[in-house]
Amino acid sequence: MDIKKILKFYRGKRILITGHTGFKGSWLSYILDYVGSEITGFSLKPNTEPSLFKSLNFTKKFNSIIGDIRDKDKLREIIKNFKPEFIFHLAAQPLVIESYQNPKDTFDVNFTGTLNLLEILRELNLSVQVIFVTTDKVYENLELGVPFIETDKLGGKDPYSASKAASEILIDSYNKSFFKDSNINIASARAGNVIGGGDWSQHRLLPDIIRSCFENSELVIRNSNSVRPWQHVLDPILGYLDLARKLSINPKVFKGAWNFGPNEKTPISVNDIIDIFKTKQELSNIKIEDDRSNKESKYLQLDISKSKTILNWKPRWSSEIAVEYTIKWYTQFYKNISANQLIIGDLKKYLK
Repeated sequence: MDIKKILKFYRGKRILITGHTGFKGSWLSYILDYVGSEITGFSLKPNTEPSLFKSLNFTKKFNSIIGDIRDKDKLREIIKNFKPEFIFHLAAQPLVIESYQNPKDTFDVNFTGTLNLLEILRELNLSVQVIFVTTDKVYENLELGVPFIETDKLGGKDPYSASKAASEILIDSYNKSFFKDSNINIASARAGNVIGGGDWSQHRLLPDIIRSCFENSELVIRNSNSVRPWQHVLDPILGYLDLARKLSINPKVFKGAWNFGPNEKTPISVNDIIDIFKTKQELSNIKIEDDRSNKESKYLQLDISKSKTILNWKPRWSSEIAVEYTIKWYTQFYKNISANQLIIGDLKKYLK
């Protein structure tokens, strides 16, 4: 994967990013703004404090529009006027625990928001490449301890996973029903548990650890033995960018679903992440509350063979390195190093 070639490709391209104020959306937006893309972002206001998006300084070319993905008329107006060449759909309610508390909102945002975008694309019939960012949790997880491949059965016992699995079925349906022979090329990206600097979401392991460490709050661990495909945010983002680029060149090959996850042959648990953190930073005040409600899957890993062999993508950083660089990012941020400098610093390390 030639990262410099990928980034150069997007110089001057018109790109719409939904969910641009979120964690991954902010990283994607800043990198594309940095390389000279013409970007319009459409998203709710940032819902965390601190906020990565609010911490970043974008160029004057970046057009940030605050709005709701459920507002189809507003989204249609933006797409009709901007005529994007590429769309990255990241707008979502992304938290499992939140989905139990507000299931209807979760389905409205994740499923209906996706439907709105697909319908607008069908109505306007533009020439555009679209990446729908879903999740590793779209698979029916029977706790068999086997990594999921893209053709495995979809499912979801929690509302968040179900809403994303339903979105995947919807995307596939529109692809086959309406976009098969059109100039609208669509792929979905299923990424693992993404970590990196600038995520302050509630009920996520690394942000919870950071808050405990730097704000002296209690760290409550819900499922200490759970296994997840931990990866640094730059790995899937470069995957999304290369997938969209190649989708524009050869849609027959690159349409459809793609897994993006780490290379680790040995699964890494929540306990392992905490142990890695402890080697880099002092951590105390930990409370273990193993969740016996069975609300979250215990084992979740992705098989990334398809992305490695066909897309020629592979993760550059191991889960351990991803944790290390994430700790460094927050440590420097709390020493008043700007988020801009920290993202560019990580990008330069990634390019080496």
